Amino acid sequence: MTLVAHLQAAGSVPAAWLPSLRGVDRADYVPAQAWADVADDDSVQCVPIDRDAAPEQWTEAVYSDRPIVTQYDDGATVWPAVGYLPTCSASQPSVVVGMLDALDVHEGHRVLEIGTGTGYNAALLAHRLGDNAVTSIEVDPVLADQARRRLVAAGHPVRVVTGDGAVGCPERAPYDRVIATASVRIGQVPYAWVEQTRPGGVILAPMRADLTTGPLVRFEVGGDGTAVGRPVPLRVGFMELRAQRRSSRWTRKRWDDPAADLTHTETPPWPVLLLDDPRWAVAVAVPQCRFTVWEKTDERPGVAWLVDTVSASWASIAPAPRGGQPDLGGRYEVRQHGPRRLWDEVEAAYRWWDARGRPPLAAWRFTVTPDAQPVDLG
Repeated sequence: MTLVAHLQAAGSVPAAWLPSLRGVDRADYVPAQAWADVADDDSVQCVPIDRDAAPEQWTEAVYSDRPIVTQYDDGATVWPAVGYLPTCSASQPSVVVGMLDALDVHEGHRVLEIGTGTGYNAALLAHRLGDNAVTSIEVDPVLADQARRRLVAAGHPVRVVTGDGAVGCPERAPYDRVIATASVRIGQVPYAWVEQTRPGGVILAPMRADLTTGPLVRFEVGGDGTAVGRPVPLRVGFMELRAQRRSSRWTRKRWDDPAADLTHTETPPWPVLLLDDPRWAVAVAVPQCRFTVWEKTDERPGVAWLVDTVSASWASIAPAPRGGQPDLGGRYEVRQHGPRRLWDEVEAAYRWWDARGRPPLAAWRFTVTPDAQPVDLG
């Protein structure tokens, strides 16, 4: 089955992008050796694939609606080893198409792409708009060189710039559209992107916070130098803009550490941290806070973890014991350690969101000015 057939079977494909999807072969932009995501849910389970040793497996991965990791750990991990941090990928094709549709390009538009990656996205844009209409910037010189050569070989010699995407490409400005294929931290959208976009133009960028990724935000640039954005109804998950990347490694801690301050709560941590709408509200209000969840085992209950990697503050939340067993009826033990009381901050943000009628993720407004970048409910 072709990639287009896979996408059409999964849902509608925008008619405007059908010729480009048929005219640009994803196989031209996937390395001979890579890692395919074989998980059937939102988790990530990558396995090595090799075009020469196992061509059928490689071809099936390339023409499926699945992401393919093409680099781990900035190139420090050598195939077939599976690394810790994916740092380049051929994104899931349905996400690629959804973002291009949200970008809303038209004939005559000039586009700046932040994050060339494999070059596939740039090729689709070039097929639709023309090679001279697309400028793509990639911070990794090895990836930039590989993408440049792939694009030339496939007949789409778009301008690929090696550099920091956060500064854009002013010598080719102004642009009608800017699309980022790396996530950007709230409050840190590079203002250079706004400066290099024509009034009335669009910036499409996946946003993130310490606590969570998402949403994909479509900004419209005004004549006063202000960009105002709203979330697009498309779920995405992208690697961080390298200039904004922070360590995400966890230090193993004892969840029931007696040195921590012990309190109790009746607010269950699971919906607060695992559902998109409340988690985003908490993420906006509680910076420098990350979370993970430990599943229940024979030795411990299920535990929700919060950690601030800067101050080393942490909190664990687990069902309180009742008669020697975890109390699943609504009471939780909260252990907090360090200068921040992370659960107290998270619970206060959750109650703020709840008191305002539990607004959905789509209700948030993102504003970028030369001096500030507020995120609010409009």
